[in-house]
Amino acid sequence: MTYPHAHHFYINGQFVPPHGTATHTVINPASEAPLATIAMGNEADANAAVAAAVAAFPSYSTTSREYRLSLLDKIIALYQARFEEIAQTITAEMGSPIDFSRKSQTQVGLTHLQIVRDILASYTFETPMANGLVVREPVGVCALITPWNWPANQVMLKVGPALAAGCTMVLKPSEYSPLTALLFAEIFHEAGVPAGVFNLVNGTGPVVGATLSSHPHIDMVSITGSTRAGIDVAKQAAPTIKRVTQELGGKSANILLDDADFATAAPGAVHLCFVNCGQSCSAATRLIVPRSRLAEVNALTKAEAEKFTLGNPTLEATTLGPVVSKVQFDRIQTLIEKGVSEGATVLTGGPGQALPTGYFVKPTIFTDVTENMAVAQEEIFGPVLVIIPYDTEEEAVRIANNSRYGLSGYVSGSLPRANAVARQLRTGTVNIGGTKPHPSLPFGGYKHSGNGREKGLFGFEEYLEVKTITLP
Repeated sequence: MTYPHAHHFYINGQFVPPHGTATHTVINPASEAPLATIAMGNEADANAAVAAAVAAFPSYSTTSREYRLSLLDKIIALYQARFEEIAQTITAEMGSPIDFSRKSQTQVGLTHLQIVRDILASYTFETPMANGLVVREPVGVCALITPWNWPANQVMLKVGPALAAGCTMVLKPSEYSPLTALLFAEIFHEAGVPAGVFNLVNGTGPVVGATLSSHPHIDMVSITGSTRAGIDVAKQAAPTIKRVTQELGGKSANILLDDADFATAAPGAVHLCFVNCGQSCSAATRLIVPRSRLAEVNALTKAEAEKFTLGNPTLEATTLGPVVSKVQFDRIQTLIEKGVSEGATVLTGGPGQALPTGYFVKPTIFTDVTENMAVAQEEIFGPVLVIIPYDTEEEAVRIANNSRYGLSGYVSGSLPRANAVARQLRTGTVNIGGTKPHPSLPFGGYKHSGNGREKGLFGFEEYLEVKTITLP
């Protein structure tokens, strides 16, 4: 595949060359071969994109519901027409196995567009209340900063509701998976999104991200990324009092109660951790199990982990791809080695490269983990599961909540008990019995996992401001 706009940004309705000369080579993580070289923006590029979005806001923010619906319909149709190209690009740039790229990565981006389109169709923007009218208006010009691990999902979770709400925007995708975002710029251009409404500038967080976050003409920043990056964005945004929403890191706990179906829940726990090669902020990376069932869980999870097929992610037989980069691979190795040095027992996997070529991490499970070990506290962001035993249900809840993160949680057991435990977890989402949440349900975190919500109605309303008009 070729990427004709890799050396351009999308600003004011056109693909334009950068102001500077900096570039970044996108590496295929499975082959370690260069995939494409992209232009990297500077402050001038970011400022030009913001200026275009500011100029476009007065007219776009007052467009009709019907106009925005027609725009979203065109985008959805073009997305569907280029579905396979998007999936192949995701596999190439971040290593997601092609079957997962199609059924999850690419499909979920399309689903979010369809959901926000339906919300827009019936949303009530004006509500009579007391002696006035409560009006919901677009929040303004938005900076959208997205990560590399879900290139379609995260872009559409931000761009979709921003477009539907009447906002204009500048997107800064991760430099590790920028090619999918460039495809979306082509789709938005072909769909006829008005000039300046959607803009894209590639670049680093410290340069382009910081310029956008601190810019006085940006009204809102939405970032999905590490907690460190979220803190930086909040600091940069603070002097200009702009809205900041953050979906950040996680170290999600998966509690198996003693009346759970262990034959199903224990193997399922491996998949809840290893999904997207463990590169999901909501991955269930801490498995908290009754001490009396620890040996059983060890055997079940080890057997399941060893069923994963590592290899070329373009092949449908592959079920676990590489992690995204050498930097990420090295960080995971450091944490695995830390787990060994702290005394955790390696059930399967462990340090070292799984395959001779590519950033393939061995599917790893630690057991005999204590709750304050580094592998139980740090977000590893790879296929690494830690098993922590407990003696009482109260202890299980305490261990689960013993984290600076609070993005997702998982509980398996009889429904009344699981529901009671779910209500005690300090986390934005709790999945009971492995049930997948519908993509319209709100998603976001407590504590260091961020603030604000994405997906569905709650995600849409993040892009609206509330105005009260009193009536005589």
